[in-house]
Amino acid sequence: MQLTPEQRARLAAIGWRDEIALPDDAPSDHRPARVLIQHRNGYVVHDGEEESTVQPAPRFLKRSLDPTERPAVGDFVLLKPGNPVQIETILPRHAALTRAAAGERYQRQLIATNVDTVMVLMGLDGDFNPRRLERYLALVQASGAHCVVVLTKADRHEDLEAVMADVMDVLPDVEIHPVNAKDAASLGVLHPYIGPGQTVVVVGSSGVGKSTLTNTLLGRERMATNEVRANDSRGRHTTTFRALISLPQGGCLIDTPGMRELKLTGEEDLDAGQFADIDALAAQCRFGDCAHQSEPGCAVRAALDAGDLSDERWASYQKLRGELDVQAANLEAQLKRKGEPHVANKALGQRLKGKYGRR
Repeated sequence: MQLTPEQRARLAAIGWRDEIALPDDAPSDHRPARVLIQHRNGYVVHDGEEESTVQPAPRFLKRSLDPTERPAVGDFVLLKPGNPVQIETILPRHAALTRAAAGERYQRQLIATNVDTVMVLMGLDGDFNPRRLERYLALVQASGAHCVVVLTKADRHEDLEAVMADVMDVLPDVEIHPVNAKDAASLGVLHPYIGPGQTVVVVGSSGVGKSTLTNTLLGRERMATNEVRANDSRGRHTTTFRALISLPQGGCLIDTPGMRELKLTGEEDLDAGQFADIDALAAQCRFGDCAHQSEPGCAVRAALDAGDLSDERWASYQKLRGELDVQAANLEAQLKRKGEPHVANKALGQRLKGKYGRR
């Protein structure tokens, strides 16, 4: 299947890039589109010219199907003509932001696909929590997308330098931008991430300013907004579903509902991300299976005693590592039941690495 230059030009408005692979054997009457909104009773897609409501092919409705294998906001798909028009094929994804769904039953939940940058929004009010940023970063790094931290409500904070120092201590290699989400000039620092062909997804707690930021970038009021509660700076869910929006800057933005719970999926690699320094310390321990308690020659304990590694950072790492081990075991068991040994072995590797280290 080949696209004409005219088709490519139209699709570019919804984030299409030439490296997206189209199947050679796709029927000529199928047409590409991008998923804008996912509802319980169907999808809203855009084919570069107009929006339309379509249905998923019947195989996507099977209850046994992993939710990550269903169409999601951000997906490029092929539409099959008919009444109704159906999503027949999901084109290969180049990045997918995923978390584990809430509840006791293990299940992965897609937040957005084919994203280049994840903007993690955190308010400089009662919402501010550097430890939560570590959890966000673990999820973003596992997605394959680029992470940017956006500190909203910067106009209300008196000591930005101290806040920036706190965040950079937690995420030393991540770009951080304090902004006023209501001020278009303040958001100019974000324009390099939202140019033509780029897709950004914004995530964060309710009331952090995701919809306000979206409206300011659009230059008009499209997304509903609400004030946060005065006592704890928390907001209500003004955005109730994920939506992909074309921006005047040429890129696309995916707005998401507030996230109250951020559960790891078991596919994250803490040691290759923001905790690489702790991994490097652990590699210096005398024993390969060091539990970092009271063993002689423990480089981690030595760093804690010397103040080179803070107790808060170490406690955060231990908490995330424990959750990751549990989720990797859940993922391994689920994938083995479905007969996916290669992916299950990857989950097993994560679990063993957490238990025994890299040696």
